[in-house]
Amino acid sequence: MSRINRNTFLKRSLFASGSLLLAPLSNNLLFAESHVLAGHYSSSDLMPLLVKGNDAHVSDLLLRGDAANRHGGRSPGYNFAKFSAAYCHPSSSYYANEALLVKLGEITDKLLSLLRPDGTVNAGNLESPPDTAFIMEPLCSGVYILSQNDQKDLDKIKEAIKGFIQKVGNALTTGGVHTPNHRWEICSALAWINKLYPDAKYVNRIDEWLSEGIFIDEDGHYPERSMNYADVENRAFITIGRLLNRPKLYNPVKKALEMTYYYMEPNGDLVTFDSRRQDQFSTRNIIVQYLHYRYLAIELRHAVFSAIASLIEKQPEFESDIINEALYCFMANPVLGGQLPAPQYPSTDYERLFKTSSLARIRRNETTVTLFGGNDWPLIIASGRSVSPNFFAYRKGKAILKYMRMSSRFFSMGYFRSEGLFRKNGKYLLYKKLEAPYYQPLPKKHRNKDGDYELTPSIDDRFWSKMSFDKRPVSNVKTLESQVTVTEDQGKVTLDFEVSGQEGVAVTIHLCFSENGVLKGVEKAPGNEKDYFLKEGFGEFICEGDKITFGPGIKRHDTIRGLEGEKYSVHFGSLNTPGQHVYLTGYTPFKYSLRFS
Repeated sequence: MSRINRNTFLKRSLFASGSLLLAPLSNNLLFAESHVLAGHYSSSDLMPLLVKGNDAHVSDLLLRGDAANRHGGRSPGYNFAKFSAAYCHPSSSYYANEALLVKLGEITDKLLSLLRPDGTVNAGNLESPPDTAFIMEPLCSGVYILSQNDQKDLDKIKEAIKGFIQKVGNALTTGGVHTPNHRWEICSALAWINKLYPDAKYVNRIDEWLSEGIFIDEDGHYPERSMNYADVENRAFITIGRLLNRPKLYNPVKKALEMTYYYMEPNGDLVTFDSRRQDQFSTRNIIVQYLHYRYLAIELRHAVFSAIASLIEKQPEFESDIINEALYCFMANPVLGGQLPAPQYPSTDYERLFKTSSLARIRRNETTVTLFGGNDWPLIIASGRSVSPNFFAYRKGKAILKYMRMSSRFFSMGYFRSEGLFRKNGKYLLYKKLEAPYYQPLPKKHRNKDGDYELTPSIDDRFWSKMSFDKRPVSNVKTLESQVTVTEDQGKVTLDFEVSGQEGVAVTIHLCFSENGVLKGVEKAPGNEKDYFLKEGFGEFICEGDKITFGPGIKRHDTIRGLEGEKYSVHFGSLNTPGQHVYLTGYTPFKYSLRFS
């Protein structure tokens, strides 16, 4: 494709009506043609396993104490819930065990000792209402389980923990938040507290937060676009909706979970490229959403959610993350123990463009493609903004290209980040134009004899200086236009790169493959033992019999360090991640096609 400037590019990406071009996709529904299969676990199978798993965790807690904690500063709440479940479930080997009474008392005393004067605890940020709220979901679940047991031996613990919870309740009816999900976590905790010790002030505070409105965009993203915090929000809305009998609160959860399926890799990993939080450089597994899928599948008789819950039950981590952890959830929310409806399995052959975050997902059974061009502009390095330079990922079974990035030595401006992702004529387009000026003398009216000028950012936002840049004429403006065109055909992908403008600029394409697997056809790069060049021909990445073939190779220079740019290097920062790294290099004008199969 010939070089185009930014304005032309955007014009080509518009309908006559002025809206962004979203070429019609095939009508891939969430529902594939129905094929009903048995769930991995029946409800009668699951409960004995949950009891056994909880008993194993309780045994570990009794044996190793704090060394067996799994939830950091929130562990007292989780441990209380697990001990309560074991003590109260008739099938538990710890049913009515006096040792657990002692432990429940010890946890209660510990929580009371941690209580700050304002009713919060230091379980993350200092005297933080939301961090305190995160303890309350499991803790209140445990207290609810105890409340269903009328054994007199529990009375002292019930009374002591009531005092703790009510003091926390006072704090949560007045305390503030930092982030969008914190509002709903506090509301969830207050819903639980109100369930245990009803008081209108708890519901009033919930309604005050809810009156701000629940944002979920047309694709199914909450404001933070985070798979980590979507779990928090989904759990919170289900809890509030269930405990306050407000089923309309299930609507955003349903929408979020419908989208989440398309973010799921065949092994259960969730794509996080478009997150605005810390998980944009890591992965989450769909197993964190299991209880949400299961609850709504049963409550709404949702056949597709039933199928997804059954798929999650086949995940290797299901035993450690659900069987060993979630008994108290099932005891505190009996709906979870119901029978899943007959499943209707969603398609594993689809193509979806999520226009609100400029992320595309293509799946051809065991082969998946992820494209991303939805960073938040202007680019500011801060939690709460999307800044990931990962614009492509590719998987074939267990062979995983975690991400692709591109950088240039254009005035140390760092990685290529597209201003959007656009689909046209069956192809996806990523584009960015960079400009770097030089500065002329200040106009006379802005000069002063002391040379003391305002500390301002350069126009290209690379650095700051006491130069009053915003008042200076510019000249000698240098430009760099980068365009990537992506074509997919039944799991095979071609990326056409065109980088032009300033000549002689070093360009580096960076591929990061997973730690597990073997690279072939590459040559070792100096420095890090897991850095390689693909000089020519095609490389292979093989993992447990699955193979990605990529190339042809190109190597025109050795620049593979400092790719992040000056915003990071000035503070000695890096965006490099674990993995096996392959580099392809050239100079502008740079035209190159890279193929994956």
